[in-house]
Amino acid sequence: MNTQTIADHKLMNSLHTVLLFAGMVLLLAMLGLSFGGVRGLLWAGVFSVPFLLLGQRLSPHIVLRMTGARELAPSEAPGLYRLVQELARGAQLPSVPRLHYIPDRRMNAFTVGRRDDAAIGLTDGLIRRLSDRELRGVLAHEIAHMQRNDMCVMAFAHLINRITGMLSSLGQMLLLFNLPLLLLGGVPISWFAILLMIVAPTASGLLQLALSRTREFDADLGAAQIGSDPVGLAMALRKMEQDQVSTFERVFFPGYRRAPDRSLFRTHPQTGERVRRLLELAGLEERLAPQESEVAVPWPQRPGWYVRGLR
Repeated sequence: MNTQTIADHKLMNSLHTVLLFAGMVLLLAMLGLSFGGVRGLLWAGVFSVPFLLLGQRLSPHIVLRMTGARELAPSEAPGLYRLVQELARGAQLPSVPRLHYIPDRRMNAFTVGRRDDAAIGLTDGLIRRLSDRELRGVLAHEIAHMQRNDMCVMAFAHLINRITGMLSSLGQMLLLFNLPLLLLGGVPISWFAILLMIVAPTASGLLQLALSRTREFDADLGAAQIGSDPVGLAMALRKMEQDQVSTFERVFFPGYRRAPDRSLFRTHPQTGERVRRLLELAGLEERLAPQESEVAVPWPQRPGWYVRGLR
């Protein structure tokens, strides 16, 4: 892989993360100061601590049960666990993440928990339809999230966003109750504080989404380093994007492409940009990339990769 390209992407991703996170914290601090001065800023910090600690203690298995996931024992999927163990060693994780099977035909994978206590959820559709190479790329991406402790980073960003929204709502309620005094000139009006209360929740949400997209780019970079195969992840991303188009659209509108989501409101970057970056890491150009993803071997024919219920 191109080591200079990896270094450039890593530096840029780190810089984006610091700036976006600092922007969210600064926005919350400004809102706290405008709401109650230094005391309001202190209350915002004190209020966030118990929620942050509670989120850190929440077991990933509790979150996965809410999705209908079932934990897989190593004896049920020895091939998958061997692959995860290999990738976890490459990422130098303190423990091997547990795998959970989700009976969903859609193609999806996600990670919950902390770096030392994490779990990966894999849907039925993802396991059935990705080749071994593509599945390895997806698992490497999820393990890269653990290596970088992205779950805690995004949980903290979500907490800042929620507190910003609550402070904004509380400030607007107090403003409404004091409206008669404001109209009579009984109290001074800070138009900056009013404007900040209105725009803060939206601005904080947009910063959180931008942070999420940056962490996805960084996890792609980490997956390329851990799994040593950025092309495998690129093929998996293409196949997963194609899966988002419904069967009706594929049959009756084969050339149809949905209008792309507005980039500001996406939790993940555009698939085309992610693929382009991954191929750049591999020293390939877009035109040299395989146009079709690999065909997955039927599950029963994968030696040692059996999962109960997938026969």
